[in-house]
Amino acid sequence: MRVRYFAWLRQRTGVAEEEIDPPAEVRTVGDLARYLAQRHPRLGEVLQSRGVVRFAVNQEYADADTPVGPRDEVAFFPPVTGG
Repeated sequence: MRVRYFAWLRQRTGVAEEEIDPPAEVRTVGDLARYLAQRHPRLGEVLQSRGVVRFAVNQEYADADTPVGPRDEVAFFPPVTGG
């Protein structure tokens, strides 16, 4: 699974992207977020607050209940604002 981090989340993890092989119990974006919080404690700090981090699976907006699999690309990014 490819995981990508955008904006200031990159600084929290120290990487822009990484290839991971999560355990079998990681089946949803929420499961993945909890797993990554253990790998990157500074990321875990912000994942605890709802709405601070958005998700996408294969370039489609996702929520914590969205299923993920080993061939997916999952992105973590801050909410986007515009005008």
